[in-house]
Amino acid sequence: MFLSRLRAYLLIDPLIILATLILGTLSLAASLFDRSGRTQHAVARAWGRILLAVSGVRVGVEGLENLAADSNYVLVANHRSYMDIPVLLAYVPLQIRFFAKKGLFRIPLLGGHLRRAGHLAVARDNPRASLKSLTEAARLVRERGLSVVLFPEGGRAPGALRPFKEGATYLAIKAGIPAVPVGLIGTRQVLPMQSFHVRPHAVTLRIGEPISTKGMRLDERGMLNDTLRSKVAELIGEPE
Repeated sequence: MFLSRLRAYLLIDPLIILATLILGTLSLAASLFDRSGRTQHAVARAWGRILLAVSGVRVGVEGLENLAADSNYVLVANHRSYMDIPVLLAYVPLQIRFFAKKGLFRIPLLGGHLRRAGHLAVARDNPRASLKSLTEAARLVRERGLSVVLFPEGGRAPGALRPFKEGATYLAIKAGIPAVPVGLIGTRQVLPMQSFHVRPHAVTLRIGEPISTKGMRLDERGMLNDTLRSKVAELIGEPE
């Protein structure tokens, strides 16, 4: 354990910080010229792969055949660790974007970068504003042909899979695009909550079959939400 911590603090963590600073700067510079967010996404994918390689993480991916390159989706994933994001960026072969707290978009430079990269703002502490931001996000996702990742547990879960909030299903139905259950296994062992000790560990990314929202009404989002949670639980091998 001591040698593992020493390796993390003296080698892995500094390399992660260095890679984040360098690629973050490149992404910020690219955002001044590329308003589509595609260049920034390419940089983010490289960042994700570098972080995983530096951390000694081996990723196995199952279910890529369920995603069509010319389609867009709402990807609904469990959330165990900050390492979930590099895994998704590195191994999901789509133009994916994330939701970020609205306050981040007000920060100079960072806010403009997030906006130009195509990430979406959400007001988590205000249900009315949150609904408005999801409606706007549905329009942008539909118009730009993007895929969006949401963690409907509302944050990292320290234990078993938590109940899902309905924002992801609202967005999928409103945008009229399929919702895809995604399971992440092993990322908590790489970087547990309340820890800076990155540990080499095997990770599995499982992508389920898309669930069509065609013809669904918004008042059916609860049923879709339950289905997605059941599918994610199945993908990560947890009882419902």
